Amino acid sequence: MKGQFSGVNLVSWPFAVIGAVPVYVWPVNHSRSNAGAPHEPEVPPYQVVLSETDWDALQTAFGNGADLPEVLTRLLQPDPKVQITALSELGELVGHQNTLYEATAPVALYVAGILTHPAALTLRPYRNVPVRAALLNWLASTAYDASDEVVGRTEQYFPGFLTHDDSVVAAFRDLRPMLYRAVAPFLRDNHEDVREAAVTAALILAEHPALAEHRDHLAVHARAILDTSGDELDRRVARTALRAWGHDVPGPEPFREEPWHWGPHSDGRGDLEPPF
Repeated sequence: MKGQFSGVNLVSWPFAVIGAVPVYVWPVNHSRSNAGAPHEPEVPPYQVVLSETDWDALQTAFGNGADLPEVLTRLLQPDPKVQITALSELGELVGHQNTLYEATAPVALYVAGILTHPAALTLRPYRNVPVRAALLNWLASTAYDASDEVVGRTEQYFPGFLTHDDSVVAAFRDLRPMLYRAVAPFLRDNHEDVREAAVTAALILAEHPALAEHRDHLAVHARAILDTSGDELDRRVARTALRAWGHDVPGPEPFREEPWHWGPHSDGRGDLEPPF
């Protein structure tokens, strides 16, 4: 029997439920020998996500997810053009028009699960940037579409539309601690682009109440982005997090009108599009 993905409300290990969809969840070791280790749940191995998810049963922007395994597998090919094209296709299939679908959650878990894969170190030609940065940017953009800012704005007009217990967005939001654990090791990465993408993703994911203990630490990284980054969307995320967490925020940024639905590294940035 294959599982299907959504949120992380445990019903009968090793499965969970996202909306009405049962999901395979990799067991978390709670032994005493792990004292001091991160207590957020681990992302399931990407091989498990790929094999145990009933992709045909999950909704995407253009039908079911039958094509997703092939697209996800291409992320592991040692050709950056193939990898980035696959990542762009995922953006359309499970993030079209900044919308989350049933298949978005397992895709996000797969992407998070391959952050440590050797293929994530492939350098993009002409940029000398590891593909890992693009994977983290994709996670940041997807997480933003389920962020407090986006949900709050939508709730003003459609109360409960995104946040009722069995919604796809609510289920994805439940995954944030798990995704955070996958992203956190790269907060001090040696490559600036990887490090900044990880910080941006972590700042958005840390809106989850279970991650509140990490916010003071993340505030240091947010200030580093404001001190060194020229990326306006990353700076916006950093300022939003600092303000929401009660930290002092530097003076206002120069005004720039942007579509309200833009998240970090959305299609507007073009980070996932040619040239490669």
